[in-house]
Amino acid sequence: MDFLDFHHHQLSKTGIYNLNLNEEIPPGKFSAGLHPKDITENWKSDFEKIKTISLSENCLAIGECGLDGIITIDENLQNEIFKAHISWAEEIQKPIIIHCVRRFSQISHYKKAKVPLVIHGFNKKENIAQELLDAGFYLSFGRATLENLSLQKIIKNFPVQRLFLETDDADFEIIKLYEKVSEIKSITLENLKDQMWENLDNIVRNG
Repeated sequence: MDFLDFHHHQLSKTGIYNLNLNEEIPPGKFSAGLHPKDITENWKSDFEKIKTISLSENCLAIGECGLDGIITIDENLQNEIFKAHISWAEEIQKPIIIHCVRRFSQISHYKKAKVPLVIHGFNKKENIAQELLDAGFYLSFGRATLENLSLQKIIKNFPVQRLFLETDDADFEIIKLYEKVSEIKSITLENLKDQMWENLDNIVRNG
């Protein structure tokens, strides 16, 4: 079995492909959601399209969606749309892949969602990681882990059952990340690979 790339933007990779709004449904596994930067005045019709697409059996998760503190989109509108994603995910029982930039305190308010919540591309401090872990979130780590010592420390102490590994939109081989995390956590590459697939199975089954 290949290495799971939890969240990526290249159809050739194995894992969950981040589907763009007007793209055709791919043959492999994917996620569908309205990224905060893609919110327009037509967001309601865009979201209806996402709801239809997400009913596909190959759609494993809703997202990426969430909150972004550095874009100009109105914050109240971002929250409204994120809530809509959560409600829909709960209705169809699929996990959510969350985009969060400078809004972690607000994101934690959604911890009572009835589906698994995964923060993708986590690259923040240890105290935020701990708060999210305590609130029940999963964290997915990307390329920054290869060189960021504080992220490596977080991963060392983070339960392997609650993490994922991803390339996102970066151009590198996911095995390099697996090798680094295998070294950090002192577990074999094979065990780490198996655990990532098991984690995916857990959030999909418990969606």
